[in-house]
Amino acid sequence: MHLENFKKIGIKIDENCRYIECKCDKINSTNIELDFPSVGATENLILASVLGDHEIIINNSAMEPEIIDLANFLNRMGAKVYGAGTNVIRVKGVESLKQVSYKIMPDRIEAGTFLIAAAITGGSVKLNNVCSEHISPILSKLTECGCEIITSNNSIYLNANKKLKAVDIKTMPYPGFPTDLQPLFSTLLTLCKGTSIITENIFENRFKFMQEIKRMGAKATIEGKTMIIKGVKRLHPANVESTDLRGGASLVLAGLATKGITKVSKLEYLLRGYENFDKKLNSIGADITREEGE
Repeated sequence: MHLENFKKIGIKIDENCRYIECKCDKINSTNIELDFPSVGATENLILASVLGDHEIIINNSAMEPEIIDLANFLNRMGAKVYGAGTNVIRVKGVESLKQVSYKIMPDRIEAGTFLIAAAITGGSVKLNNVCSEHISPILSKLTECGCEIITSNNSIYLNANKKLKAVDIKTMPYPGFPTDLQPLFSTLLTLCKGTSIITENIFENRFKFMQEIKRMGAKATIEGKTMIIKGVKRLHPANVESTDLRGGASLVLAGLATKGITKVSKLEYLLRGYENFDKKLNSIGADITREEGE
């Protein structure tokens, strides 16, 4: 999707088995119709077209808060990006951008991760510098599970001091339930009373992590884009292997919910998306040790 739409705006692409080479003398004015409202493709098209003498219209664009934040940042630098947060974005090229100082938005996926960490361990946590509107589907499902949640202007408090119950989840483009939090929430559901049905509508192979969670005692069956989880009373420690970024975080949270030592290997995926993940979790009561070289 990224490369095909790059070609439509005039970028010449040479692909081989080792790298992708892109060349462009001039971006062409055109209308782009995305087959799917991809966050990455929307961001890449915006970034590729901010400089120059042209106008690009991106139809069926992603509407995530990160798109709005990127557009606000670029516009502060002198870009002309219009419509961010809607499904039609217009980019009018400019000659140059200027240096600015800019504070980026809170990481809504990290916020959801720590809320789920508290829920899966039966604990409580207060997050500061968060925007509850950005993660309202997660808050809604956590409440449906049985968590107590209190929100204020820039903080979220969660308490999970009782047995949680199963819920169903369908991942959707924003403002629906985010696919990035599906693996973590699915891990929580392995310990919830009842049967949960998870439908993954965004990414293929996003259930790979569950094979590792099943080694810890989870009960789940996968049929295409649907996963059925039957809650168990407890998970057991195991040596498990991360397969991707959010799956790796899921394994860490599963380990926190066991009595014993769980070892998670291949941390390079996890470290790509979380800063000081172990230290932050340890600050709220976890017991995580990073081995040298991991």
